[in-house]
Amino acid sequence: MLISNDPHTNVLRRAGSQPIALAAAALVIVFLGIGAIGLWRAYTGNSPEQERATSARLLQARAAQASETLVEKTKALETSQQESIDQLQGVQDQLQTVRRLLAAQQTETKKLSEQVGSLTGAIDTLRQSFASVQSSEASASPPARARSEQRPRSRHTSYRKRAKARS
Repeated sequence: MLISNDPHTNVLRRAGSQPIALAAAALVIVFLGIGAIGLWRAYTGNSPEQERATSARLLQARAAQASETLVEKTKALETSQQESIDQLQGVQDQLQTVRRLLAAQQTETKKLSEQVGSLTGAIDTLRQSFASVQSSEASASPPARARSEQRPRSRHTSYRKRAKARS
């Protein structure tokens, strides 16, 4: 075996020869580190577990709030949609009423047009009848005038003719 005078190598050789002391020192260092972390957490009051739990609760609260908001908006949308449907049905009912009234009005207009047509025909018939009566009276009337000119007129007959002419 070679022995060197190097101090670094001597430390390793000494540490390797006492493994129990080395393990004990490492264990003390680990316990001191754990104690320091515990003291630091106790002093600051923050622990990662509490922060994780707090953030998880905060996320759950946000999710619940978002869910409630979504439910409220969905209900509002359903209400709005139902109101729109009701309004549409009302408009459709009004449209049906207007269509029925329009059909009734068209029927009434057609009926009145037919009545006006029949009255126009009756008036035309009366005019033709009146015209034929006047033409037959006109052809029969000159001899009657000739007779009346031959007779002296009395007041009574001239009054009758004037009254007849007025009507």
